[in-house]
Amino acid sequence: MHTDTERCVRAVRSKDARFDGWFFTAVLTTRIYCRPSCPVVPPKDRNMVFYPSAAACQQAGFRACKRCRPDTSPGSPEWNARADSVARAMRLIQDGVVDREGVPGLAARLGYSARQIERQLRAELGAGPLALARSQRAQTARVLIETTALPMAEVAFAAGFSSVRTFNDTVREVFALAPGELRARASRGPRAPRTPGVMSLRLPYRAPLEPGNLFGHLAATAVPGVEEWRDGAYRRTLTLPHGHGVVALSPRPDHIACRLFLTDPRDLTQAISRCRRLLDLDADPVAVDGQLRADPLLAPLVDAAPGRRVPRTVDAAEFAVRAVLGQQVSTAAARTHAGRLVTAHGVPVEDPEGGLTHLFPTSGALAGLDPEALALPRSRRSTLTTLVAALADGSLRLDEGTDWERARAELSALPGFGPWTVEVIAMRALGDPDAFLPTDLGIRRAAERLGLPSTPAALTARAAHWRPWRAYAAQYLWTVDDHPINHLPA
Repeated sequence: MHTDTERCVRAVRSKDARFDGWFFTAVLTTRIYCRPSCPVVPPKDRNMVFYPSAAACQQAGFRACKRCRPDTSPGSPEWNARADSVARAMRLIQDGVVDREGVPGLAARLGYSARQIERQLRAELGAGPLALARSQRAQTARVLIETTALPMAEVAFAAGFSSVRTFNDTVREVFALAPGELRARASRGPRAPRTPGVMSLRLPYRAPLEPGNLFGHLAATAVPGVEEWRDGAYRRTLTLPHGHGVVALSPRPDHIACRLFLTDPRDLTQAISRCRRLLDLDADPVAVDGQLRADPLLAPLVDAAPGRRVPRTVDAAEFAVRAVLGQQVSTAAARTHAGRLVTAHGVPVEDPEGGLTHLFPTSGALAGLDPEALALPRSRRSTLTTLVAALADGSLRLDEGTDWERARAELSALPGFGPWTVEVIAMRALGDPDAFLPTDLGIRRAAERLGLPSTPAALTARAAHWRPWRAYAAQYLWTVDDHPINHLPA
């Protein structure tokens, strides 16, 4: 969008928050870059240039605006709606792969050379993978500076910088403030009491957001010991590269309140990225709802509660295991099966606020489980053990950089994986916004009540009008039934 100057200027003039994250406005006279909704008086048209990423602005020598804080914009919805190599690379960078494995590791995951990835990212985003990762490190550093009392040296290494000097130079360059000045600005005015070891963050999103189905689904399917709904917040444990964490997420009118406990602050970037993916916070609800509303049979559902998101997951491999456990059983039975697996094979952890007890077991931990110990039909035991073995040995990879169609083919080749299981994994674990479940009982009942075709083939044909947002259409169709997944828990 940043190449459409006239459209970008209109968005800036109207201070339209819907475009935050789509592009960034750099002002030639002040050398500052802003989000489109920045509250200051817009500059003259001739003094504005537009970039596709904060990293591109920083590389061009612009610093972040202190008023609108463009580095905290919601992410571009493009990266979650596309399956090409650039989108997959961006999802992996957001998950910290460049910091952990370098550019060669990123390229290897995508199946390209490092030079090809560099060229593709520069062509579309105006910055290479190192610059994009550096921009993300700067934002992580800012969060740690403003929300914790960690010494600056610890902040530097936790944010992924190789030295304190590089950390200081980057913070000054990006924010035009020294790290100490950032902390001093954040401490002005009244502040909520701070719990030691817990970071309180605000996760932005594009309005509207309907929290009912999002948190209702997560709470209704919560695995005992790993997830819970308590005091208006969805809480769960997180398995992270350097340790574990516990997060509490609460819906607010203009943001998601996030309380995060980490055993190692180096995991902050990954934890935030996974929480945003879990709640689908980078979606563009205006574009989604606009297309679905064009169908006269879906329009009343969209108008009743616009802004529904697709509840996703913090770990694709975990969700795949849970999808198999949930085959042809009730939500309560699926929770029971998963809870037994957690108790037997999950790693015990300490929850600083009490209530959660385990991490969900990794595929490696499950690789040696005894099938006879599973209270499942024999065919489902075989399905589960085959899946776990494929995940453990790396022959099946499910992560942010996975090619959606390739993953579908690999899952379909496993015994016991029918269209429903494959598509629900594509929808919630891989994040494909066009995944669809025409064989799902709830969707077929909704289709029949709305006057849509109810047979899978006919419904799939009709759903072509909803592409590429069929996963969101499914969320609206599920609301036809009065099920706990559709309502914010009491």
